Amino acid sequence: RWRRRHGQANARAPRMQAPVNDKRTLYVGGLEESVGEDTLRAAFVPFGEIIEVNMPVDSSTQKHRGFAFLQFDEKGDAADAIDNMNGAELFGRVLRVNIAKADAVGKGSHRPVWESQADKFFEEKPVEGATAPETE
Repeated sequence: RWRRRHGQANARAPRMQAPVNDKRTLYVGGLEESVGEDTLRAAFVPFGEIIEVNMPVDSSTQKHRGFAFLQFDEKGDAADAIDNMNGAELFGRVLRVNIAKADAVGKGSHRPVWESQADKFFEEKPVEGATAPETE
């Protein structure tokens, strides 16, 4: 573990991308406009190996939207990053750092998170006064 944290070669085979809910992917909010992927990576790499950095871009301005997702190799490294960086200041802005929610990552959509679950909600809870469709 010490060797990997200090930049020496890691002989492990490449990993498949981990699911978000495994507590290795973090949401980082409150990013200043000039913060880029390299700056973000440099700020968080002291806590462990970062597998992926995702900074969603606004389609009209072509600038990031003020938040990012970081995926660490190890859960413990992600926990250390939360403990140390939540509430920390970067480029004059206070960061919000916590575990990313599975629905919020990788959608690439401008739809609200709850919208993706609306159909399921209405299927499970019929509207008062409505009749169920007839089935044959």
